[in-house]
Amino acid sequence: QVQLVESGGGLVQAGGSMRLSCVLSGGTFSKYAMGWFRQAPGQERQFVGSINWRATHTYYADSVKGRFAISRVNANNTLYLQMNSLKPEDTATYFCARDAAMWGIRPTNYAYWGPGTQVTVSS
Repeated sequence: QVQLVESGGGLVQAGGSMRLSCVLSGGTFSKYAMGWFRQAPGQERQFVGSINWRATHTYYADSVKGRFAISRVNANNTLYLQMNSLKPEDTATYFCARDAAMWGIRPTNYAYWGPGTQVTVSS
């Protein structure tokens, strides 16, 4: 069974940087687009960014564009989210997910999700 595990979260001051990782096991990583999402307490899950299988296409939410960067290393089944110029409003649980369809460019449906990693940005 496909399993996704995020890591790298923690406490960081506003203006700082943090790099999140997501490792997939038990299934295929390299043929699928991947995405990052986040959810703050009392709020709905929010799209952060996505990346296709060859990393030739990336998409970002307006709220993080220019500050966050998504990348992947297919040989290691690993997805990354580089977060710079962090703001208190970035505080949330961050989740990675795998596209439901193979070879997707811009996914609209994700089949597998990780348990999340907490990111807290202090002012």
